[in-house]
Amino acid sequence: QVQLVESGGGLVQAGGSLRLSCVASLSISSIPVMGWYRQAPGKQREMVAGITSGGRIDYGDSVKGRFTASRDIPKRTVYLQMNSLKPEDTAVYYCNTRGLGFDSWGQGTQVTVSS
Repeated sequence: QVQLVESGGGLVQAGGSLRLSCVASLSISSIPVMGWYRQAPGKQREMVAGITSGGRIDYGDSVKGRFTASRDIPKRTVYLQMNSLKPEDTAVYYCNTRGLGFDSWGQGTQVTVSS
């Protein structure tokens, strides 16, 4: 498994911003896809963003135009910059790897957006 450690969650007012970080135990250039997912109570886990090892980025429809994923390869870190946050963004956010023959998940970080 790839060890993943998320940070940056917290409580923020609607319209505010947060930046999440995920540090991986492997070079992220060796991981085919790094992803951000979220899960709210009573809902299915939802893909937020994905970054391929080649730098291509995809976003879930609900966050397009508001969230930006990025990476710092020397720091083995991927980021999720979340702007214009809405109460419906409230969820536990997870970092994820896929494409290695198995999936790895971080412990999750809680994001709560108040109205």
